[in-house]
Amino acid sequence: MALNKRKFSVGGEEIEIPSGLNRRNIIIAGLVLLVIILISSGMYTVGPDEEGVIQRFGQYVRTTEPGLHFKVPFGVETLRKVKVKYVFKEEFGFRTLKSGVRSVYSNKNFTEESLMLTGDLNLGVVEWIVQYKVKDARNFIFNVRNVKSTLRDISEAVMREVVGDHAVTEVLTTGRIDIANQVEQRLQAILDNYDSGINIVTVKLQDVNPPDVVKPAFNDVNEARQEKEKMINQAWQEYNKAIPEAKGKAKKQVQSAEGYALNRINRAEGDAKNFLAVWNAYRSAKDVTRQRLYLETLSDILPKIRKKYIIDAEQEGLLPFLDLQNQSKGGRR
Repeated sequence: MALNKRKFSVGGEEIEIPSGLNRRNIIIAGLVLLVIILISSGMYTVGPDEEGVIQRFGQYVRTTEPGLHFKVPFGVETLRKVKVKYVFKEEFGFRTLKSGVRSVYSNKNFTEESLMLTGDLNLGVVEWIVQYKVKDARNFIFNVRNVKSTLRDISEAVMREVVGDHAVTEVLTTGRIDIANQVEQRLQAILDNYDSGINIVTVKLQDVNPPDVVKPAFNDVNEARQEKEKMINQAWQEYNKAIPEAKGKAKKQVQSAEGYALNRINRAEGDAKNFLAVWNAYRSAKDVTRQRLYLETLSDILPKIRKKYIIDAEQEGLLPFLDLQNQSKGGRR
């Protein structure tokens, strides 16, 4: 079938343009256009740190992993991407405007969310952060209407509850790690009960201070407590120095007494055994033993005597032979 042609003059030359198209070409062009539309609206990609949630007419159908996928086009199926490996952060009591080596923070006052009442009825300004990840993209999208607002409300409620169970000194000093752990556990339990699809990575107390109006008095109290602790530590130092020394001396005395007692016992036992041995020998040979004892005794005594008189056993009138007068005056020969 011939097509009608139209002639146009361009730069002095005539150009013929067909006024109609072949039906076959129109169908082919339409099919190509349809394929292009199908590909452009049906093909989608999910990033390496994401999961894709597919809804068909608003109802959940499936969750897709990272990569290239296809969905029913023309709005029949819609895609919502959720970052499941990204760590989200919520700040309480402060706001970071620019993070880096020298972070910039907002000058706005956030005491309405950081001012809390402690268990001993004192006030404290608690600043903390909550870091979390998405562990279930489906629950994250469908089970909680406003995830950020819900998470902040729950976090603030749990933090106030835990801080209310501790004294102000614990909140400001030694109990901060324990408070953060308790808040993390309770917050995770509530989110799991809601099937929120959120996993709490960490809860960390950034800064805890008393309110500005009571800071001077609080600092005075802290200084007094530090001085008290210093004096107690010094006293313990002296105690630890004196007590072990005294215990060492006492132990030394006891050991010395025990050694002396053991020595005396051993010597007494030795003397007793020696006496028994002599007694047994004496019983078996009385004359010999008596003679030996006599000689041993004399061998011990005679060297100590300066003057010795050897007389006859039958001698009578011995006194005239002794120079008793000089001996009575202390004279010695």
